[in-house]
Amino acid sequence: MANNDQIVLDQILQQRKKEIDPSADDSSFFELFTAEQVLKDFDLSYDEIESGLIGGGQDGGIDGLYVLVNGELAQEDPDFSYLRRDVEIEIIIIQSKTGSGFQETPLERFITISDDIFDLGIDPHSLRDAYRDELIEGIERFRTCYYQLVSAFPTLTVSFYYACKGTIPNRQVTRKGEKLRAAVATHFPKAQCNVNFLGASDLLDRARQVPRTRYVLTLAENPISSGGQVGFVCLVGLRHYYEFITDDNGGLIRPLFEANVRDYQGSTPVNEDIQTSLQSRDREDFWWLNNGVSILASDASLGGKMLTVEDPRIVNGLQTSREIYRYFRDSNTENEDRGILVRVIVPKEEESRDRIIKATNSQTVVQMASLRATEKIHRDIEDFLRPMELYYDRRKNFYKNEGKPRERIFSIKRLAQAVLAIVLWRPDTARARPSSLFKDEGSYSRVFDPKNMIAGYAVCAAAMLQVEKTLKSVSLKLTAKDRNNLRFYVAMHVVGLMTKSKRQIAAEIGKIDIKKLTDRRIRKSLAFVKAEYEKLGGDDDVAKGAALLPVVRGDIERRA
Repeated sequence: MANNDQIVLDQILQQRKKEIDPSADDSSFFELFTAEQVLKDFDLSYDEIESGLIGGGQDGGIDGLYVLVNGELAQEDPDFSYLRRDVEIEIIIIQSKTGSGFQETPLERFITISDDIFDLGIDPHSLRDAYRDELIEGIERFRTCYYQLVSAFPTLTVSFYYACKGTIPNRQVTRKGEKLRAAVATHFPKAQCNVNFLGASDLLDRARQVPRTRYVLTLAENPISSGGQVGFVCLVGLRHYYEFITDDNGGLIRPLFEANVRDYQGSTPVNEDIQTSLQSRDREDFWWLNNGVSILASDASLGGKMLTVEDPRIVNGLQTSREIYRYFRDSNTENEDRGILVRVIVPKEEESRDRIIKATNSQTVVQMASLRATEKIHRDIEDFLRPMELYYDRRKNFYKNEGKPRERIFSIKRLAQAVLAIVLWRPDTARARPSSLFKDEGSYSRVFDPKNMIAGYAVCAAAMLQVEKTLKSVSLKLTAKDRNNLRFYVAMHVVGLMTKSKRQIAAEIGKIDIKKLTDRRIRKSLAFVKAEYEKLGGDDDVAKGAALLPVVRGDIERRA
């Protein structure tokens, strides 16, 4: 008989599924829900969470696999080679079972696959007959990150999560967990290996944790406040600033830095100088030697020397903040009494917020891709799509936190993939190398050209949504791998036939009546694309390669 926690968990699962992913089956949604709870501290988007879900046939008993470097998710073609010190690699492996009790079998499968993941002498390509492509890619991603950073002597944490609707595991199950830790230790004896059992009560506790929005900053002196607009210039003790940016367990609160250039640059001359200033304790106060940090907030109010900040985002000062975090974590700071300069700004308009983000970050050498979301075209796209119940998540997780359906949330990357496939006829790039778009100014400008008809972006988003919905149809019996490989080609094909043009342009696409993009049309395009895809081998290499594209393009041009 189910206990109260199990009953409440089932109710929450049904409610959440109805709200954010009604088309998912119960098992698949439980995998998403579990991964979301496990990864909650990393503030990942739905796209990022879904990128690590690999459950299905030949999954080795793994439903989710994620590699994080200094808290940042490693995705396709990861590059963390710029990091030189204080590197933390964590690989998170999840198994989710809808059953009401913990069993030994999932732990046994974890033990079996741990050799294939952590034995660096095993070539992942030799495992293709045993495991699905998504799992192989996850293993390769871990190896790539580890090899890139091996000279920095990274600390490695391996975290296994076994989730079900049970209560607590019995002794036989926990003994298997001890054997799992021993199996990992044979390959990485210095790694920290955690085996976590999440039952109904644990999942409920995690689900009840809502994103924190209100923070209190303790000031060293009364601040200088602006007149017409809300803003404060404050001197804050280093210890109080450290407490502001860390949680109760002493971990860095990563969502605070979401509006900043998130990559911590590691051992750079600037960061070395910051750390030297912190360690030296010379006559000069720390704030004399440092530019301080800038915080944007939706509201701020002063009471005595306590500044209450609503929804703060640190838009400048990530490197300083990380060095302060490292200083308090690793050093003797018992007598620390120095301060840091903090600006807290409450902009009245969204455009003002974006200008501040761009201006404060442009003072350092950063990738402009990190600042793309502040550009006018992205604000215009967001405003245009919202009335259609398409949510452009240029501010990461804004709409996720509002509880919008995950399939209707479009990150900048997801929309860019749709435009690449549908407008630029590059479904191969959309599938294989979407992140390269933000590294090349020319490609980015073609996708997000202010001269493009804004309606074209709406059609691309809606078309991609319709295609993905059709491909998920149970009657088609497509695997997750095939859906991912086919969706961009199908979208290109079906929209191309609707424009009846040999040359795709955003203006033409923007004139399409999306209501005419029916399930029947999509299935016809799918039938053609799938047949050609399977003729060429029907795998990731085909979807990412150069052979399928001319076939699909040729069919559109012949029928135009």
